[in-house]
Amino acid sequence: MQQQTTGTILMIRPVCFHFNEQTAESNAFQQTEAAKQNKELTQTNALREFDEMTVQLQALGVEVLVFEDTKEPFTPDSIFPNNWVSFHEDGNICLYPMQAENRRLERRMDIIDTLREKFEINEVIDFTDFEQENKFLEGTGSLVLDRINKIAYACLSPRTNLDVLAAWKTKMPYWQVINFGASDENNKEIYHTNVLMCVGDNFAVVCLESIKDKNQRLILKYMLEDGGKEVVEISMEQMNAFAGNMLLIKNDNDNKLLIMSSQAFKILDKKQVKTLEKYALIFHFDLTTIESNGGGSARCMIAEVHLTRKTKNL
Repeated sequence: MQQQTTGTILMIRPVCFHFNEQTAESNAFQQTEAAKQNKELTQTNALREFDEMTVQLQALGVEVLVFEDTKEPFTPDSIFPNNWVSFHEDGNICLYPMQAENRRLERRMDIIDTLREKFEINEVIDFTDFEQENKFLEGTGSLVLDRINKIAYACLSPRTNLDVLAAWKTKMPYWQVINFGASDENNKEIYHTNVLMCVGDNFAVVCLESIKDKNQRLILKYMLEDGGKEVVEISMEQMNAFAGNMLLIKNDNDNKLLIMSSQAFKILDKKQVKTLEKYALIFHFDLTTIESNGGGSARCMIAEVHLTRKTKNL
Protein backbone atom coordinates (compact mmCIF):
# COMPACT_ATOMS: atom_id res chain seq x y z
CA MET A 1 0.00 0.00 0.00
CA GLN A 2 1.21 3.47 -0.87
CA GLN A 3 2.27 5.49 2.16
CA GLN A 4 1.53 9.18 2.52
CA THR A 5 4.87 9.88 4.16
CA THR A 6 8.52 9.32 3.34
CA GLY A 7 11.63 9.52 5.46
CA THR A 8 13.77 10.67 2.53
CA ILE A 9 13.59 14.25 1.30
CA LEU A 10 15.53 16.40 -1.16
CA MET A 11 16.50 20.01 -0.44
CA ILE A 12 18.57 22.57 -2.37
CA ARG A 13 21.10 24.66 -0.46
CA PRO A 14 20.92 28.22 -1.86
CA VAL A 15 23.80 30.34 -3.17
CA CYS A 16 21.96 33.39 -4.53
CA PHE A 17 18.58 33.45 -2.81
CA HIS A 18 16.63 36.70 -2.82
CA PHE A 19 13.37 38.33 -3.92
CA ASN A 20 12.42 37.09 -7.40
CA GLU A 21 10.83 39.85 -9.48
CA GLN A 22 9.60 37.32 -12.06
CA THR A 23 7.34 35.55 -9.58
CA ALA A 24 6.07 38.51 -7.56
CA GLU A 25 3.08 39.35 -9.79
CA SER A 26 1.30 36.05 -9.09
CA ASN A 27 2.65 35.42 -5.57
CA ALA A 28 1.01 37.68 -3.01
CA PHE A 29 2.99 36.01 -0.22
CA GLN A 30 6.18 37.72 -1.38
CA GLN A 31 6.60 40.92 0.61
CA THR A 32 7.46 43.82 -1.69
CA GLU A 33 9.54 45.47 1.04
CA ALA A 34 11.83 42.46 0.91
CA ALA A 35 12.92 43.46 -2.61
CA LYS A 36 14.72 46.45 -1.11
CA GLN A 37 16.86 44.34 1.23
CA ASN A 38 20.58 43.91 0.71
CA LYS A 39 20.98 40.85 -1.52
CA GLU A 40 24.12 39.55 0.18
CA LEU A 41 22.50 39.85 3.60
CA THR A 42 19.36 38.13 2.32
CA GLN A 43 21.42 35.22 1.03
CA THR A 44 23.37 35.00 4.29
CA ASN A 45 20.22 34.93 6.40
CA ALA A 46 18.44 32.46 4.10
CA LEU A 47 21.44 30.14 4.16
CA ARG A 48 21.48 30.22 7.95
CA GLU A 49 17.77 29.38 8.09
CA PHE A 50 18.25 26.57 5.58
CA ASP A 51 21.23 25.05 7.37
CA GLU A 52 19.54 25.18 10.77
CA MET A 53 16.47 23.44 9.35
CA THR A 54 18.40 20.67 7.58
CA VAL A 55 20.68 19.99 10.54
CA GLN A 56 17.69 19.69 12.87
CA LEU A 57 15.82 17.41 10.46
CA GLN A 58 18.84 15.14 10.17
CA ALA A 59 19.15 15.07 13.97
CA LEU A 60 15.52 13.95 14.11
CA GLY A 61 16.37 10.93 11.96
CA VAL A 62 15.19 12.22 8.57
CA GLU A 63 17.31 11.38 5.53
CA VAL A 64 17.92 14.79 3.95
CA LEU A 65 19.56 14.69 0.53
CA VAL A 66 21.12 18.16 0.29
CA PHE A 67 22.25 19.36 -3.13
CA GLU A 68 24.24 22.54 -3.51
CA ASP A 69 22.80 25.19 -5.80
CA THR A 70 25.05 26.55 -8.54
CA LYS A 71 25.85 30.23 -9.07
CA GLU A 72 25.19 29.85 -12.77
CA PRO A 73 22.57 29.90 -14.09
CA PHE A 74 20.94 32.47 -11.83
CA THR A 75 18.10 30.81 -9.89
CA PRO A 76 16.95 32.91 -6.90
CA ASP A 77 14.14 30.45 -6.03
CA SER A 78 16.09 27.18 -6.27
CA ILE A 79 15.45 26.65 -2.56
CA PHE A 80 11.92 25.48 -3.58
CA PRO A 81 12.61 22.27 -5.58
CA ASN A 82 9.14 20.80 -5.09
CA ASN A 83 7.90 22.99 -7.94
CA TRP A 84 10.02 21.47 -10.71
CA VAL A 85 10.14 17.80 -9.74
CA SER A 86 8.23 15.06 -7.92
CA PHE A 87 9.31 11.51 -7.11
CA HIS A 88 6.85 8.63 -6.97
CA GLU A 89 6.59 5.14 -5.54
CA ASP A 90 6.25 3.51 -8.97
CA GLY A 91 9.71 4.77 -9.92
CA ASN A 92 8.46 7.65 -12.04
CA ILE A 93 9.79 11.19 -11.82
CA CYS A 94 7.78 14.15 -13.11
CA LEU A 95 9.27 17.37 -14.49
CA TYR A 96 6.92 20.34 -14.46
CA PRO A 97 6.30 23.47 -16.56
CA MET A 98 7.14 26.64 -14.64
CA GLN A 99 5.73 30.12 -15.17
CA ALA A 100 8.84 32.21 -14.41
CA GLU A 101 11.64 31.83 -16.95
CA ASN A 102 14.37 31.96 -14.33
CA ARG A 103 12.65 29.17 -12.39
CA ARG A 104 12.81 26.87 -15.41
CA LEU A 105 16.58 26.95 -15.01
CA GLU A 106 16.24 25.16 -11.66
CA ARG A 107 15.63 21.80 -13.37
CA ARG A 108 18.79 19.73 -13.03
CA MET A 109 19.28 16.36 -14.64
CA ASP A 110 22.50 15.92 -12.67
CA ILE A 111 20.40 15.61 -9.53
CA ILE A 112 18.25 12.93 -11.14
CA ASP A 113 21.38 11.11 -12.34
CA THR A 114 22.74 11.12 -8.78
CA LEU A 115 19.47 9.73 -7.43
CA ARG A 116 19.53 7.04 -10.12
CA GLU A 117 22.62 5.58 -8.42
CA LYS A 118 20.67 4.88 -5.22
CA PHE A 119 17.05 4.53 -6.29
CA GLU A 120 15.02 2.57 -8.81
CA ILE A 121 13.91 4.99 -11.52
CA ASN A 122 11.44 3.80 -14.11
CA GLU A 123 10.66 6.84 -16.28
CA VAL A 124 11.14 10.59 -16.30
CA ILE A 125 7.80 12.05 -17.40
CA ASP A 126 8.38 15.49 -18.86
CA PHE A 127 5.50 17.99 -18.97
CA THR A 128 7.72 20.99 -19.69
CA ASP A 129 6.65 21.33 -23.35
CA PHE A 130 3.53 23.05 -22.01
CA GLU A 131 5.72 26.08 -21.32
CA GLN A 132 5.60 26.79 -25.07
CA GLU A 133 1.83 27.20 -24.70
CA ASN A 134 2.13 29.31 -21.53
CA LYS A 135 0.44 26.57 -19.53
CA PHE A 136 1.91 25.62 -16.17
CA LEU A 137 1.71 23.10 -13.36
CA GLU A 138 4.26 23.73 -10.65
CA GLY A 139 4.77 20.34 -9.06
CA THR A 140 3.59 19.72 -5.53
CA GLY A 141 3.08 23.44 -5.18
CA SER A 142 0.18 23.14 -7.64
CA LEU A 143 -0.71 19.59 -6.62
CA VAL A 144 -1.42 18.49 -3.06
CA LEU A 145 -1.44 14.70 -3.20
CA ASP A 146 -3.41 12.23 -1.15
CA ARG A 147 -1.07 9.37 -2.02
CA ILE A 148 -3.07 6.81 -0.04
CA ASN A 149 -6.40 7.41 -1.81
CA LYS A 150 -4.83 8.48 -5.12
CA ILE A 151 -6.55 11.87 -5.19
CA ALA A 152 -4.84 15.08 -6.26
CA TYR A 153 -6.09 18.50 -5.14
CA ALA A 154 -5.36 21.64 -7.14
CA CYS A 155 -6.47 25.26 -6.91
CA LEU A 156 -6.47 26.87 -10.34
CA SER A 157 -4.24 29.90 -10.87
CA PRO A 158 -1.84 31.33 -13.46
CA ARG A 159 0.52 28.57 -12.30
CA THR A 160 -1.96 25.68 -12.31
CA ASN A 161 -3.59 24.98 -15.67
CA LEU A 162 -6.46 22.60 -16.39
CA ASP A 163 -4.90 21.21 -19.59
CA VAL A 164 -1.67 20.29 -17.81
CA LEU A 165 -3.67 18.80 -14.94
CA ALA A 166 -5.49 16.59 -17.46
CA ALA A 167 -2.20 15.53 -19.05
CA TRP A 168 -0.74 14.75 -15.63
CA LYS A 169 -3.74 12.59 -14.74
CA THR A 170 -3.36 10.47 -17.88
CA LYS A 171 0.22 9.61 -16.92
CA MET A 172 -0.19 9.13 -13.19
CA PRO A 173 -2.04 6.46 -11.16
CA TYR A 174 -4.46 8.95 -9.61
CA TRP A 175 -8.13 8.22 -10.13
CA GLN A 176 -9.33 11.75 -9.46
CA VAL A 177 -8.11 15.34 -9.60
CA ILE A 178 -10.21 17.78 -7.56
CA ASN A 179 -9.74 21.32 -8.87
CA PHE A 180 -11.23 24.46 -7.40
CA GLY A 181 -10.81 28.21 -7.25
CA ALA A 182 -9.26 29.95 -4.25
CA SER A 183 -8.49 33.58 -3.56
CA ASP A 184 -7.24 35.78 -0.75
CA GLU A 185 -8.94 38.67 1.05
CA ASN A 186 -8.09 40.95 -1.90
CA ASN A 187 -9.74 38.52 -4.33
CA LYS A 188 -6.35 37.60 -5.80
CA GLU A 189 -5.99 33.99 -6.90
CA ILE A 190 -3.83 31.95 -4.52
CA TYR A 191 -0.79 31.00 -6.50
CA HIS A 192 -0.15 27.49 -5.13
CA THR A 193 -2.41 24.89 -3.57
CA ASN A 194 0.16 23.97 -0.93
CA VAL A 195 -0.13 27.33 0.80
CA LEU A 196 -3.82 26.79 1.56
CA MET A 197 -3.84 23.07 2.35
CA CYS A 198 -1.82 20.12 3.60
CA VAL A 199 -2.89 16.47 3.40
CA GLY A 200 -1.54 13.98 5.93
CA ASP A 201 -2.36 10.31 6.32
CA ASN A 202 -5.25 10.82 8.77
CA PHE A 203 -5.72 14.60 8.77
CA ALA A 204 -5.90 17.57 6.45
CA VAL A 205 -5.27 21.25 7.11
CA VAL A 206 -7.20 23.57 4.80
CA CYS A 207 -8.32 27.18 4.49
CA LEU A 208 -11.89 26.57 3.32
CA GLU A 209 -12.56 30.30 3.72
CA SER A 210 -10.40 30.97 0.65
CA ILE A 211 -12.70 28.89 -1.56
CA LYS A 212 -15.51 31.25 -2.48
CA ASP A 213 -17.67 28.79 -4.41
CA LYS A 214 -19.86 27.02 -1.83
CA ASN A 215 -20.21 23.83 -3.86
CA GLN A 216 -16.48 23.55 -4.43
CA ARG A 217 -15.88 24.14 -0.74
CA LEU A 218 -18.36 21.42 0.26
CA ILE A 219 -16.96 18.95 -2.28
CA LEU A 220 -13.40 19.51 -1.09
CA LYS A 221 -14.32 18.99 2.56
CA TYR A 222 -16.40 15.92 1.71
CA MET A 223 -13.59 14.34 -0.32
CA LEU A 224 -11.09 14.89 2.47
CA GLU A 225 -13.38 13.44 5.12
CA ASP A 226 -14.43 10.57 2.86
CA GLY A 227 -10.74 9.79 2.47
CA GLY A 228 -10.41 9.30 6.21
CA LYS A 229 -9.00 12.72 7.09
CA GLU A 230 -9.88 14.80 10.11
CA VAL A 231 -10.21 18.30 8.67
CA VAL A 232 -8.50 21.10 10.57
CA GLU A 233 -9.76 24.41 9.25
CA ILE A 234 -7.49 27.45 9.28
CA SER A 235 -8.49 31.08 8.78
CA MET A 236 -7.36 33.42 6.01
CA GLU A 237 -5.09 35.16 8.51
CA GLN A 238 -3.50 31.86 9.45
CA MET A 239 -3.07 30.90 5.81
CA ASN A 240 -1.31 34.22 5.16
CA ALA A 241 1.16 33.22 7.89
CA PHE A 242 1.85 29.94 6.02
CA ALA A 243 -0.17 27.74 8.37
CA GLY A 244 -1.35 25.76 5.34
CA ASN A 245 2.20 25.17 4.14
CA MET A 246 2.96 22.11 6.26
CA LEU A 247 4.30 18.68 5.33
CA LEU A 248 4.00 15.32 7.07
CA ILE A 249 7.15 13.20 6.87
CA LYS A 250 8.63 10.43 9.03
CA ASN A 251 11.99 9.60 10.57
CA ASP A 252 14.04 6.40 10.69
CA ASN A 253 11.95 5.15 13.61
CA ASP A 254 8.74 5.66 11.61
CA ASN A 255 7.69 8.52 13.88
CA LYS A 256 5.45 11.01 12.05
CA LEU A 257 6.80 14.56 11.96
CA LEU A 258 4.73 17.57 10.91
CA ILE A 259 7.06 20.22 9.51
CA MET A 260 6.20 23.93 9.35
CA SER A 261 7.68 27.37 9.95
CA SER A 262 7.75 29.06 13.34
CA GLN A 263 5.47 31.78 11.99
CA ALA A 264 2.92 29.13 11.03
CA PHE A 265 3.14 27.35 14.38
CA LYS A 266 2.75 30.53 16.42
CA ILE A 267 -0.48 31.52 14.70
CA LEU A 268 -2.22 28.20 15.33
CA ASP A 269 -4.60 28.11 18.27
CA LYS A 270 -4.38 25.54 21.08
CA LYS A 271 -7.23 23.42 19.75
CA GLN A 272 -5.64 23.16 16.30
CA VAL A 273 -2.28 22.22 17.80
CA LYS A 274 -3.87 19.61 20.05
CA THR A 275 -5.65 18.05 17.07
CA LEU A 276 -2.51 17.91 14.96
CA GLU A 277 -0.50 16.45 17.83
CA LYS A 278 -2.81 13.42 17.74
CA TYR A 279 -1.23 12.51 14.42
CA ALA A 280 2.36 13.74 14.52
CA LEU A 281 5.15 15.40 16.45
CA ILE A 282 5.25 19.06 15.44
CA PHE A 283 8.56 20.70 14.54
CA HIS A 284 8.90 24.28 13.36
CA PHE A 285 11.76 26.41 12.07
CA ASP A 286 12.53 30.11 11.75
CA LEU A 287 12.17 30.82 8.02
CA THR A 288 11.53 34.57 8.20
CA THR A 289 13.90 35.55 5.38
CA ILE A 290 12.86 32.71 3.10
CA GLU A 291 9.16 33.38 3.62
CA SER A 292 9.27 37.15 3.12
CA ASN A 293 11.46 37.06 0.00
CA GLY A 294 10.40 33.81 -1.60
CA GLY A 295 6.72 33.74 -0.73
CA GLY A 296 7.08 30.09 0.21
CA SER A 297 7.69 28.23 3.44
CA ALA A 298 8.74 24.90 4.93
CA ARG A 299 6.71 22.62 2.67
CA CYS A 300 7.91 24.42 -0.47
CA MET A 301 11.52 23.72 0.49
CA ILE A 302 11.04 19.95 0.51
CA ALA A 303 10.78 17.54 -2.41
CA GLU A 304 9.64 14.17 -1.05
CA VAL A 305 11.51 11.15 -2.41
CA HIS A 306 9.09 8.22 -2.64
CA LEU A 307 11.36 6.18 -4.91
CA THR A 308 12.34 2.64 -3.96
CA ARG A 309 15.95 2.26 -2.84
CA LYS A 310 18.07 -0.14 -4.86
CA THR A 311 19.05 -3.33 -3.07
CA LYS A 312 22.77 -3.87 -2.67
CA ASN A 313 24.27 -6.96 -4.22
CA LEU A 314 25.57 -9.28 -1.48
